[in-house]
Amino acid sequence: MSACNFTFPLNGSPATMLQKARTAVTSQGGNFQGNEDAGNFSLTVFGNTIAGSYSIASNNMDIIISEKPFLLPCGTIEGFLKSQLGL
Repeated sequence: MSACNFTFPLNGSPATMLQKARTAVTSQGGNFQGNEDAGNFSLTVFGNTIAGSYSIASNNMDIIISEKPFLLPCGTIEGFLKSQLGL
């Protein structure tokens, strides 16, 4: 499975962006660990794991999806993240 890499501009403070990301993951039953610098997350969707990490620097949030279902395109994940983060 190939990784997906995304860079999103911060929409508000790092704390606000982090809370939106945490809510998006935990509302789907996932795990989210980290702080305003970096962390990781994972969730299961229809029996498949989506996992990755993030870092926040220079007014951007960089997200790396390291594990995802083969048939789930990176573009679909990106669209979901943008909607959840208010971008």
